[in-house]
Amino acid sequence: MSLKESKEIKKVLGFLEEIGINVIEKEVETSFLPGLELGPNCIYIDYNTLLYPGDILHEAGHLAVTTAANRNLIGTTEIAADWPTEGEEIAAILWSYAASNYLQLPLEFVFHPDGYKNDSEWLISNLSNGTYIGLPFLEWIGLCVGKERAEKEQKAAFPAMQKWLRD
Repeated sequence: MSLKESKEIKKVLGFLEEIGINVIEKEVETSFLPGLELGPNCIYIDYNTLLYPGDILHEAGHLAVTTAANRNLIGTTEIAADWPTEGEEIAAILWSYAASNYLQLPLEFVFHPDGYKNDSEWLISNLSNGTYIGLPFLEWIGLCVGKERAEKEQKAAFPAMQKWLRD
């Protein structure tokens, strides 16, 4: 079975299509993550060089938490040199946690030992214990609500998402 046909990848690709993130299969020569590259409102995937399929969700998180205007500039010379910001990086991690939770994927799928500057175990431990670093940012951009606000507004609290893409 090819990587593209795996149950997890099919789940991820179906989800990304559902929320409006385009996935385009193409050869990716050199990139920060093997087999993955971001483009204007899309993720380029090279299944021949992709090492960690869970990285697809993290990269989707970058697209999801940035502004709609920036989503269309990613991969072009017009995107700001400091994109993504540190806040967006943290938010992408939290978003990918919410997505893996929603898709019922094991946290190790996204937070694999060879990523996250060797902090994957720390991230899994914190997220599993409900320590959601970056949650105020995700709330501020309108993607979710924290526990207290969820109770007041009678909505589902994070890791449930109110929507998946930032306006």
